[in-house]
Amino acid sequence: MGRRGSLRQRSAKEWVIRLGLAGAAAWIGYLSVLQSLAVALPASQIERAYALAPGNGRIAARLSEVLSGPEATPEDRARAARVARAALQHEPTAVGAVATLGLDALIRGDEAEAKRLFSYSQHLSRRDLRTQLWAIEDAVASGEISSALKHYDIALRTKRTAPELLYPVLSAAIANQEVRAGLVTTLAAKPIWGDSFVYYAAANSSEPGNTAGLFKGLRRAGYPIPDRANNALVNALRADNAFEEAWSYYSAIREGADRRRSRDPDFKAMLETPLAFDWVAENSAGISTALQPRPDGGLFDFAVSPSVSGRLLWQQQMLPEGEYVLEGHSVGIDQPSGSRPYWTLSCLGGRELGRLQLRNSSEAEGRFSGRFTVPANCPVQVLALIARSSSEIDGVAGQIDRAQIRPLR
Repeated sequence: MGRRGSLRQRSAKEWVIRLGLAGAAAWIGYLSVLQSLAVALPASQIERAYALAPGNGRIAARLSEVLSGPEATPEDRARAARVARAALQHEPTAVGAVATLGLDALIRGDEAEAKRLFSYSQHLSRRDLRTQLWAIEDAVASGEISSALKHYDIALRTKRTAPELLYPVLSAAIANQEVRAGLVTTLAAKPIWGDSFVYYAAANSSEPGNTAGLFKGLRRAGYPIPDRANNALVNALRADNAFEEAWSYYSAIREGADRRRSRDPDFKAMLETPLAFDWVAENSAGISTALQPRPDGGLFDFAVSPSVSGRLLWQQQMLPEGEYVLEGHSVGIDQPSGSRPYWTLSCLGGRELGRLQLRNSSEAEGRFSGRFTVPANCPVQVLALIARSSSEIDGVAGQIDRAQIRPLR
């Protein structure tokens, strides 16, 4: 009887222990689930994540970042600092919390404390954007351009959101010659953000002349500037009425370009993104055009629906004052006189300097030629091929396999 009682007592104790262990395991599992759920929640639900796992240093650090954002009130910043300190108690390497405290010190005017904290943050990780922004500002204030650009590079390499914030500032800074020179060195190393920034600078700069200076430096350094960026820059210079700079840049990237004559007379270039000083084929409703290769060069092919008219092909010119001849060769044009395409040379703004109507290609073996006079008060011109409307059921179609305007003598 005594032995049985002892066994029952021991059995009860075992069950208590087992139940205690099971309860502990369940509690640990519950906490683990909460932690997993909190970590999985998106940034927009960071408050909920923090409520689920207030002891998670990483989550607390993320909340401190949100609370100390650009629209934070003094109360928000105070809470952010409290949450950041709590985060560091749980996770001493939570870089977001360190940066939050550094920002708080900076706002309070404690520059020594801010520098200490941001330096520690930089030591922990290079992926915190606020830390890199502070480092950029600190370097600029000290006149250390190369150091500032180094931190630009780090931020743009590590944060997908950095371009939206940093590109406008960096693009404006190109006006500074020292920045421009340093940026050439930085981009010459071909960082992953290089092409993206180059295109942004070309398309958005308020001073495209400065961007042209940067691009020329990049070309000398061997940086391959994408065609779309070249196109954006030339268009920006033209929009800024900086035609001489536009031509200067164009002639630097198109070897052999001569302002006294049009470029690519045999349509050989086959450019994916032509610039305004190249041949530009126009396509619109009822007008289909294409520059096509062939074994001995290229050609311009066009087809226009009946009753449709408009520009088919054009190229901007910078012809000096003087007498010029436009000559070339057509294939497949067969229209009544009033329906044949014609060439026109016009001053920028629309003043027409003359027209050359094409013959049918069966005449003069398809050759065409005509003279134009460029006056002194017309420094920028547009050479264009224009389609007239036709009553023919098939519309107008044909090909040009050679065209060039050049000095008469």
